Amino acid sequence: MSIRLFNLLLTGCFMLSGCSAVNRLSDAVPPVPVALAEVPPPAVPTGSIWQAHGGALALAEDRRARRMGDLVTIRLVERIRAEKSVEQDSSRSSQRSLDLPDAWPFNKIDEGLFSGGSSTSFSGSGGASQANSLSGEFTVTVVRVLPNGALMVAGDRRIRLVRGEEQVQLTGLVRPEDIGPDNRVPSTRVADARLRFTGTGEVANQGRQGWLSRFFDAVTPF
Repeated sequence: MSIRLFNLLLTGCFMLSGCSAVNRLSDAVPPVPVALAEVPPPAVPTGSIWQAHGGALALAEDRRARRMGDLVTIRLVERIRAEKSVEQDSSRSSQRSLDLPDAWPFNKIDEGLFSGGSSTSFSGSGGASQANSLSGEFTVTVVRVLPNGALMVAGDRRIRLVRGEEQVQLTGLVRPEDIGPDNRVPSTRVADARLRFTGTGEVANQGRQGWLSRFFDAVTPF
């Protein structure tokens, strides 16, 4: 009976270990919706120099992004460092005593019974530091033009690897004045920026604890 129970437990362990090898490519984050502007139909030539609905650039207009569907390249130049330290020291002491009359029966009582004192002290310190650095370039699309002229941009990039997939998403607000002549803008000029890196597949799963290990980490008191 004990051998059958051991074989059953061994089979169950193999089945649980096999569950960790399930492909998780279906857990990818959905892509950022991109609303592209419709391309107007070509204007009918009228022989006039000025065309009411022409798609050519104006005399003083450049090719910087300013409309829905235009592309903007974000230069990632994030460098953030934060430090915090706390120190605290406190102490307190007190003494109490009672003077007894030098007469019977008080002179028979030990005065140490009516005296005492207490003292407490505390000392603590702590510190934390964090540093992040990010560099590179990421091209996004203008998905909306706000009433104040700010451009809402969004981009989604997916790289399919062997038995895995890497995904990068970026959204935020950009002022047209901050866009350079080459349609590039530093990430420090992107308001409400949301940058997300995710990965799926076997490579990403190897960097994550198994569900049983996470369970014991959650319930262990040590």
